[in-house]
Amino acid sequence: MRRAIRLIAILTVLVAAVTAASAGPATADSPPGYFVDESKLPFAALPGIATTRYWGIQNGAGYRIEVPQSWNHRLVMWAHGFRGSGLELTVDNHPLRAFLAANGYAWAASSYSRNEYDVEAGVKDTHALTQRFNGIVGKPELTYLTGASMGGHVTAAAIEQYPQAYDGAMPICGVLGDHELFDFYLDYNLAAAALAGVPATFPPDPVAWTAVSVPQIQAILGAPWPFALTPAGQNLKSLTELRSGGDRPLFDAAFPSWANFLFQFGALDGTVPRSPGVVVDNTDAVYQFDTDPALSPAEQALNASVLRVAQTPAGRIEHGVANVPVVNGTPPVPVLTLHDLGDLFVPFSMEQVYARRVAAAGLSDRVVQRAIRGVGHCDFTAAEMVAGFTDLVRWVEAGVKPAGDDVLTPSVVAAPTYGCQFTTATRNLGPFTAPCP
Repeated sequence: MRRAIRLIAILTVLVAAVTAASAGPATADSPPGYFVDESKLPFAALPGIATTRYWGIQNGAGYRIEVPQSWNHRLVMWAHGFRGSGLELTVDNHPLRAFLAANGYAWAASSYSRNEYDVEAGVKDTHALTQRFNGIVGKPELTYLTGASMGGHVTAAAIEQYPQAYDGAMPICGVLGDHELFDFYLDYNLAAAALAGVPATFPPDPVAWTAVSVPQIQAILGAPWPFALTPAGQNLKSLTELRSGGDRPLFDAAFPSWANFLFQFGALDGTVPRSPGVVVDNTDAVYQFDTDPALSPAEQALNASVLRVAQTPAGRIEHGVANVPVVNGTPPVPVLTLHDLGDLFVPFSMEQVYARRVAAAGLSDRVVQRAIRGVGHCDFTAAEMVAGFTDLVRWVEAGVKPAGDDVLTPSVVAAPTYGCQFTTATRNLGPFTAPCP
């Protein structure tokens, strides 16, 4: 079962409605199989904010554009997340729509011309929409790119592919480690099978994995799984913590929240759209249950027994935005990120991969990262989003670099108060709730 991606509750504006103008849709053919329901593209005005709204279809992708009457000549692009395998292409409003419109920002969002995990489509269609905006509305003075989850991958890749197109970027809960996300899924499932002594194959038989192997693994690792763990189950939890970002607050709440969900990825064959083959790889993975570099007998046994999977030689070759676009960590503009500490759909380790790549490129001064004390995926409050965006704008336009969190120093990340600085509300996590002082 796929967990719905939650974004945020938007700031509301409690004033009278104002009629706004709208333009009819453009026409274009969708790629074979995919379609846009044009009747769903029109969107209503916000209460009390006069805007001009546009919608249509461009190169098979639906789009929406909104421009406040008092436009400040700033454009904020929105890159949406993973849509699944359906054929209908849909458009999100920007999650900060009310804030943006009330403060003079125009925004635009594309459906992309394809679903699935197709970052190439997201990068190209979002960039094409910025150019469409120029033709419909006029060229903005500054353009910001924002995106969530897979849209965070789109955002980080797009600013590297089109270095002159954007002035600042805010990827949130983003897949900033590209292929490393798929390796994380592989690690979880193959390690779980090995710890439980349940045979695994690759590629898997999806039906056998889901109906037979997973129930066997769960019965061996927890009684009941995932709340009362056996020693082997505890080892899987410890391994998952280390491979998803290390010792950090809220992981005790995160693991039972995501432990079942992650097994669905064990039924996959390691391919993604536009890839010439398998992109996952654990041939060089060293699995551990603690941070001691010396392997314990139990760790040695796991590493000897876990199934090893090698990527197809051409699977990860970088071809610009082809295949799965690689995020090189070479942002040409300021970047501010947000990430939930307990997110295991797109784990916090994505931020660490990005930070290391950026540091290797000598560009750490261009990136600010913020940890949020949440366990959901893209579980941010409006205040956290607004603070991130306004701080990014101040950085781009006034040169004031905002504060962020150190995501790489283990002792810092493990501190009980880590993530408190930029978290505006305590999430209700039952017995695991850990409010900041």
